[in-house]
Amino acid sequence: MGLKQINSTWLYTSVALIAFAANSILCRLALKDEAIDPSSFTSIRLLSGVVMFIMLLAFPRNGKKHNMQLLSFSGKNFLAAGTLFIYAIGFSYAYITLDTGTGALILFGTVQLTMIGIGFIRGEKLHVFDGAGIFIAFGGLIYLLYPTISTPNMSGALYMVIAGVAWGVYTVLGRASAAPLTDTANNFIWTMPLVIVLFIFTVTSANITVKGAFLAVLSGAFASALGYSVWYKALNTLGNIQAAVLQLSVPVIAAIGGVLFVFESITIRLMLSSLMVLGGILLVILRKSR
Repeated sequence: MGLKQINSTWLYTSVALIAFAANSILCRLALKDEAIDPSSFTSIRLLSGVVMFIMLLAFPRNGKKHNMQLLSFSGKNFLAAGTLFIYAIGFSYAYITLDTGTGALILFGTVQLTMIGIGFIRGEKLHVFDGAGIFIAFGGLIYLLYPTISTPNMSGALYMVIAGVAWGVYTVLGRASAAPLTDTANNFIWTMPLVIVLFIFTVTSANITVKGAFLAVLSGAFASALGYSVWYKALNTLGNIQAAVLQLSVPVIAAIGGVLFVFESITIRLMLSSLMVLGGILLVILRKSR
């Protein structure tokens, strides 16, 4: 892998991870003050993502039109769209009760377990540094979550675990993407039948304010549509374990964002657990570099 390609990979990865954290912050901002209900947030988020892709793919690039195969359908399209929808709806319902940092930690901790599990089934082996990094990172996750796990928040944690499994599968599917922008666009478009069904069942309980709708559009059009396309691009050169572990940095970014934008408190526990998570990630990255 050349230096230019390495730099591009880390640029794409960094942008994607910031976008993931932004989703946590935007969703929490929208649902914390009941500016929108979870189902409406999910529907607007996915729909605005579709609109963004239509706008992006409508314009020629370097004088040439995009080689689009939108609305192509296969079993992979169905699975990717299904896991994207499950992730989005579980993510929204989880953030009714979870704060930004805790929600992101549960999500990406589950993502990591899912992706490593899939890799193990496919015959991938863990190096001792990978195992040590995962152990330290999960130690940080457990250290942060242990005092906050209680009965009132268990439903939110369960929703986020479901979302994490779905996102892990979605990410693994993305590693085989040859056209990240078009593939992600197709994934969003094929969630629309599920969005329609969701709308039919939840329209009577919908609660949408201008603020809530605006935050959902920001989440869908920018943090999701653009962020997920960049992530699919990065996945072309990231290993399965590396991609899984890197996503554990998102809770740290999200927790800092929660402090800055949602006015959540920052604690010594959060700081120490963040250092453990980042230290575990560093071990995996250094092993890959060697």
